[in-house]
Amino acid sequence: MRVRAFRIAAVAVLCLGAVACDEKLSDLTGPTQNLQPTFSSIQQEIFETADSSGRPACTQCHNAVGSRFNGLDLSHAVAYTNLVGAASVGKRGAIRVVPGDANGSYLIHKLEGQGDIAGVRMPFGGPYLADGQIIVIRRWIELGAKND
Repeated sequence: MRVRAFRIAAVAVLCLGAVACDEKLSDLTGPTQNLQPTFSSIQQEIFETADSSGRPACTQCHNAVGSRFNGLDLSHAVAYTNLVGAASVGKRGAIRVVPGDANGSYLIHKLEGQGDIAGVRMPFGGPYLADGQIIVIRRWIELGAKND
């Protein structure tokens, strides 16, 4: 677990410092080759779309009907509001996405399966996101988690 976290952090640091890193991220993002560090891209490529690795769309569970999963509805119209600056229902005191602070964002903790999470790693039961996919989400958060 620590080796994986170190690898993700090392690649993220390299990418955050690289001028043309977005083009190289496509090599790391596994089944989502078009994924970019923007909310609209993450919404479309991760939250709303099943991928070739067998990972279902997040909205399959986290929707208006399925928001019983800790109150998180990732449907297109409400996903941003339900993530950025929003308190986690499952973990008291945690904020789902803290703009500019990927390490402090509970979304990242859940996607990486960090030891401090309530419940289980997401997506539930896997397959989990590729390291590159998480790096892109981290980058979006570090860039201020804009609604773009």
